Amino acid sequence: MYFTDRGLEELQERRGDEEVTLSWLAAKMRDFVDANPEFETAVERLATYLARDDEDDE
Repeated sequence: MYFTDRGLEELQERRGDEEVTLSWLAAKMRDFVDANPEFETAVERLATYLARDDEDDE
């Protein structure tokens, strides 16, 4: 198990039944980067990955 899996498991346990929009997620990610600028590159990479994830389906 990766260290980050604990955070992902907590997210799933606490909010797994909720529905959110991508706009909400983007806003939360911006808020996170504003508070933690040292993670800007990682958050940007994740956002790009999520935005382009369906390109393999074409």
